[in-house]
Amino acid sequence: MIFSMTGYGTATGNSGNLAVTVELKSVNNRFLDVSVRLPRLYSFAEEALKGLVQQRLGRGKVDVFVNIDASKDDSVVIRLNEPVLKAYQAAFSEMKQQYLIPDDAGIAAYSRLPDMFIVEKQQVDTEAFTADLLRIAGEALDVICAMRGKEGERLSSDMGKKLDELEQMRQFVSRRSPESVQEYRERLLNKMREVLESSNIDESRILTEAALFADKVAVDEELVRLDSHIRQFRELLATGGAIGRKLDFLIQEMNREVNTTGSKCTDLEITKTVLEMKSCIEKIREQAQNIE
Repeated sequence: MIFSMTGYGTATGNSGNLAVTVELKSVNNRFLDVSVRLPRLYSFAEEALKGLVQQRLGRGKVDVFVNIDASKDDSVVIRLNEPVLKAYQAAFSEMKQQYLIPDDAGIAAYSRLPDMFIVEKQQVDTEAFTADLLRIAGEALDVICAMRGKEGERLSSDMGKKLDELEQMRQFVSRRSPESVQEYRERLLNKMREVLESSNIDESRILTEAALFADKVAVDEELVRLDSHIRQFRELLATGGAIGRKLDFLIQEMNREVNTTGSKCTDLEITKTVLEMKSCIEKIREQAQNIE
């Protein structure tokens, strides 16, 4: 199966009283680049989460977002800081006695004072939380892998159709190339007749000139190699897996053969076809850049 590097997946689950949501987004990239965003309190699970993503995905820029809802977590205890309260009371009493300031401090006033309360939270079970997080992340990875696979199949189908077009154009150039040599021979013959104003033309000279021209514009080797590259491309699409880099290499080679063909040929029809072939290869390249 062929996978695109573009996809999205999300999953939600629980770890104790915590509601955990894992969201993954991926786009194309030359290598696998995983970025994890976790609340600071749970950063201990970052490497394990990154390792799981690296096991499942081959290439791409992957952003992993973890949201933790602790609104139902009853493990938080708020306790009055009695030593601080007594210190504040003593200070207020001194202010009242020495400076005749009215004692109008109530509970609301005391609650706004710094360090009046102690917030205690139970220690997080790192192993249990990490296990739950990886389970939820695995579900999100199932979703994104399915999306990347579906998109990969679409890209494969599209590239297959463009390969058909490229092959048809290659066959046209293969048929047209000998015809262009014959046409050149006839043009050369007519031109020499016009110059010499005679029909007594040295046929051997015409044949020699045509042979030199044929050798100069011969693109048989380029077309054979192009055919081989197209076949290898199809085989990779059929095999599947992480083939993105191999496809990129074959596209470079196909482009090289087409460019060489264009530089050798002077025939207008072949030149137009070469331009269409280059455009077709560029479209294939754009699609292949998204393949894992």
